[in-house]
Amino acid sequence: MITKVAVSGYRSLREVKIALGRLNVVTGANGTGKSSLYRALRLLADIAQGRIVQSLAAEGGLNSTLWAGPESFARAIKRGEFPIQGTTRKAPVGLRLGFAGDDYGYAIDLGLPQPSRSQFSRDPEIKVESQWIGETLGRSNVFAVRNGSACRIRGENGEWRQVFQTLAPFDSMMTHCSDPRDAPELLFLRERMRDWRFYDHLRTDRDAPARRPQIGTYTPILGSDGSDLAAAVQTIREIGSAAVLDRAVADAFPGATIEIVNSDGYFELEMRQQGLLRPLKAAEVSDGTLRYLFLVAALLSPRPPTLMILNEPETSLHPDLLPPLARLIAQASERSQIIVVSHSVALVSGFEAVTHVRQIILEKQLGETTVPNDGSPAWTWPSR
Repeated sequence: MITKVAVSGYRSLREVKIALGRLNVVTGANGTGKSSLYRALRLLADIAQGRIVQSLAAEGGLNSTLWAGPESFARAIKRGEFPIQGTTRKAPVGLRLGFAGDDYGYAIDLGLPQPSRSQFSRDPEIKVESQWIGETLGRSNVFAVRNGSACRIRGENGEWRQVFQTLAPFDSMMTHCSDPRDAPELLFLRERMRDWRFYDHLRTDRDAPARRPQIGTYTPILGSDGSDLAAAVQTIREIGSAAVLDRAVADAFPGATIEIVNSDGYFELEMRQQGLLRPLKAAEVSDGTLRYLFLVAALLSPRPPTLMILNEPETSLHPDLLPPLARLIAQASERSQIIVVSHSVALVSGFEAVTHVRQIILEKQLGETTVPNDGSPAWTWPSR
């Protein structure tokens, strides 16, 4: 389980360190940085997939994502005694991301590229990466280090070994230096990060793939857009818990049931409701109903992830569906660590009876995201 996450220099997250628990609910007013925190977590996951540079490019490049304010705030400025002014930078420009758990920690520092004539001169460079054992980075617990184009791994006897000397500035040591024999810890952490799941773009529009019959194959993990909903539901029935699935549907829609119709290998979801003479096909159900079924399939996955992040799951849902959704998320948090990003008071209040929930309230001061209700956990960034 991740016990803390740290972000520095990303949009409004000038310097944010957050402690995490088994179930985490991130809330705050509009514009306080909830979406930025969610995107930062996605960028961390993209490192293990080898596409961190491409993901930053899709956001407008490194310069578009960097913190736009001063490097630091003096106390007098925060009190409003002096205007905000730019000063000479003391540290290099960079975007830093990291997380840690009881067993391992990892951090990356991305910076501006060296001047060149290349057409790709706007791509950010990976300056530093570090993996360590335990929650906090120190001199004695570092296992793998990448500085510039060189990567070193510490052996069992404590001696350092150079494993890469020409690592490209856009390639992470997470993808290029992981080895089951020489660097099993790095490989283990990479595979764990690849198992993280994000749900925020579940399509419910008229042309959404989930509203049409789809070829069905075993689907223990619902796709990020929900296109394989019917196959995911049938997989839960066959190798997951059909009883828990039925209870989750009935909890939100009393008397309703869902079933999968197989027509020559094409799966289609149908929903039976009280008072109707025939079942409704996926193409007929409301956007909110379809979105709730997406969340049921994601949270009841027969292959639960180590970490699942839900971004505003309350979108399109009627207020009556939020208490059942809160119960469903709380139940799923017993199998996976979950982070919920939400501004719904009704959804957040649904977790009040959950003993292991951690509420993280974001605020913004002088354009900077802060977490006033949470003691900043200990964190050390690797140096360039």
